[in-house]
Amino acid sequence: MDEWLIAGFSWSETGNEKGVPVDQLRCATVQFEHRPDDKAYNLAQVEKYVAQASSVQLIAFPEMCLLGYWHLRRHTADRLRELAEPLDGPSITAVRDLAIRYGRAVGAGFLEIDADGRLFNSYAVCMPDGAVHRHRKLHAFEHEAISSGDAYTVFDTPWGVRAGILICWDNNLVENVRATALLGASILIAPHQTGGTASRSPYGMRPIPAHLWHDRHQNPAAIEAELRGPNGREWLMRWLPSRAHDNGLFILFSNGVGQDDDEIRTGNAMIIDPYGRIIEETWAAADTMIVADLDLTLLPLSTGRRWLQGRRPDLYTILTHRFGDERDPRTARFLPTPVPLHRTSHVQGPEAQDPE
Repeated sequence: MDEWLIAGFSWSETGNEKGVPVDQLRCATVQFEHRPDDKAYNLAQVEKYVAQASSVQLIAFPEMCLLGYWHLRRHTADRLRELAEPLDGPSITAVRDLAIRYGRAVGAGFLEIDADGRLFNSYAVCMPDGAVHRHRKLHAFEHEAISSGDAYTVFDTPWGVRAGILICWDNNLVENVRATALLGASILIAPHQTGGTASRSPYGMRPIPAHLWHDRHQNPAAIEAELRGPNGREWLMRWLPSRAHDNGLFILFSNGVGQDDDEIRTGNAMIIDPYGRIIEETWAAADTMIVADLDLTLLPLSTGRRWLQGRRPDLYTILTHRFGDERDPRTARFLPTPVPLHRTSHVQGPEAQDPE
């Protein structure tokens, strides 16, 4: 696999540079309840759904699904390094073997360690031809020992369409999705571990009582109401469809579901089209997979694609200006104090002019 890194952008080619254009691409996203630190069980879940995904060409699994997620913050840095693997380690090698065996692209999240011992919240999409495309979360906050990545990840596929990867909080910052679209992505693979978090925002998410998840078989209506409510689907609807609509791309949203350390993940696996319409979703309180055919003919005239051509980049230098109050992702995520409403750094140029 050839890769390039230019000005913070990375992309790669699989050897089939243009691919064979198709009008439809069958994709799947999976939600499942991982077991913390149980790689064998989690990988078996991945294999189960890859085997079941008949005629699917691309299947996406959640963030950090091969190891587990929220409990990692309780581990020591040394323990994390014991659990982490390089990109060519046994876990992603096993996923790559599945992709080759079943002839479909498979994306899964893992804890990566590089040659220098640095840790990353990473996601690998393994292609049917054996190529592997890796994204490192740009805004990692899970543990002080986990570093953030520094490049966007967009790559060609055998189906004549480019795909990109953004992990969880990467998708919340609108600039990341726009940059991924500008690099040519028409499909955004968006693995998460979200829902039911303890937000400090007055109208943010709140934790879901664990007993509702554990009693899901006896009282399915109660947990379904939570998964569909303001701590789950309703929160996603505030922002996730707009990422697809505003940038003219499909989104494959995969998420954990159920117990994740002391929080309950809300699942809500969904597939969204370039108009921000949900073409398939689930709010099941269970491990499950959804499948949809992406109508690629929607892309060229989608609203977001036309908006991209209407951009005026000369006005956007404000987006790369440093105000001096920027914080690392972990500090920003857990900041205990309110954020000031006014920035104090002096900005010059047309973007700084006051309206008359």
